[in-house]
Amino acid sequence: MRSDAPGRAPGRDPRAGAELPVQARLLAVASSLFAERGFAQTSVQDIVERAGVTKGAMYHYYSAKDDLLQEIYTRLLDLQSRRLAGIADGGGPAAERLRAAAADVVVTTLDHLDDAVVSMRSMHMLPESRQAAVRSGRRRYHERFRALVEEGQQAGELRPEVSADLVVHQFFGGVHHLGTWYRPDGELRPEEIGRTFADLLLRGLAIG
Repeated sequence: MRSDAPGRAPGRDPRAGAELPVQARLLAVASSLFAERGFAQTSVQDIVERAGVTKGAMYHYYSAKDDLLQEIYTRLLDLQSRRLAGIADGGGPAAERLRAAAADVVVTTLDHLDDAVVSMRSMHMLPESRQAAVRSGRRRYHERFRALVEEGQQAGELRPEVSADLVVHQFFGGVHHLGTWYRPDGELRPEEIGRTFADLLLRGLAIG
């Protein structure tokens, strides 16, 4: 059975978003609490108390916790999808665009760590119909990333005998575990980690 329990690196203080508009504040607080305590262990009352709003204010924007959970996931995926499209559709060798895309998804994951942790640990708690939409969006992202690998292979820039599907599974396995060990106050910065992940990926695909 998959767990929704916490056990994550501490994120930013949710009270730092007190100046945000109500809807944005609710999302920021929900993301922090879901990552800290788990989705199931966080009540609507917990969210509105920390956000400093009433339940009525929350229900003006969100009818249930499920809505918050899905939007937390969607906003990160939308951001990463836009950035991937911009990189993939740019000029230059496919291998270098793949390097940039690999570094970018690591950095954006770490820059939005609470959202990423919630996405990895709690999406299975959405109703099945909503999970289907979530999986479809993530699949499109992975397929676009895989297409970059295949483009590099077809151009003779990357090892052709390596399964592009396996490359994607292996790389994103590492990305999905970032929340289990990364510490915002640690020595490694997101950009450094992103460069290292990208370098390891490209070294594994290098010809010769």
